[in-house]
Amino acid sequence: MSKWLFAICFSLVSQLAVAAVDIQKDNLYPVVEMDTSMGKIVMELDRTRAPITVDNFLTYVVKGEYDNTIFHRVIADFVVQGGGLDPNYKERPEGKPIFNESGNGLSNETGTIAMARENDPHSAIRQFYFNVADNKKLDPSSRRWGYAVFGEVTEGMDVLQKMSQVPTGENSELHWQDVPLTPIILKKATLLPRK
Repeated sequence: MSKWLFAICFSLVSQLAVAAVDIQKDNLYPVVEMDTSMGKIVMELDRTRAPITVDNFLTYVVKGEYDNTIFHRVIADFVVQGGGLDPNYKERPEGKPIFNESGNGLSNETGTIAMARENDPHSAIRQFYFNVADNKKLDPSSRRWGYAVFGEVTEGMDVLQKMSQVPTGENSELHWQDVPLTPIILKKATLLPRK
């Protein structure tokens, strides 16, 4: 009897765990809402062009890994970057790097979201950025890898433009440039129910 009860409980817990990380694998264009300290941003992701990147990003979203993080790099007429640090500038846990899908036909145009990375083209993990200008120089060419775009903003472009204009400076502790003087918080990222 206790074996059956254990099996039922284990099955229920397993189902809840799977449901907790449901990234809508069969939804080609999932929608994510970001509630920030400056307003809401809604974006539609493109799994047809960037399946690895979308799955990676949504796993962080669904697990709540982007909640209470900051946009730590803001450059007017360029990008608004975040997703990797808490408000105390401590790195959040990271998974493994993903394959660079920058050759997918999507361009770093105003209002798109893409993966940040190091010099290694396949080093993107969890940090992302929004393009607040047309940044075609971030697209791939025959000589270099680009930065993988995986979606576009459908609501809240005005919020992103406001973010891109905040005063920034050097963070003396980390020796980083372009850090907002007043932190911009990503309070919560949510995968919205499919329509």
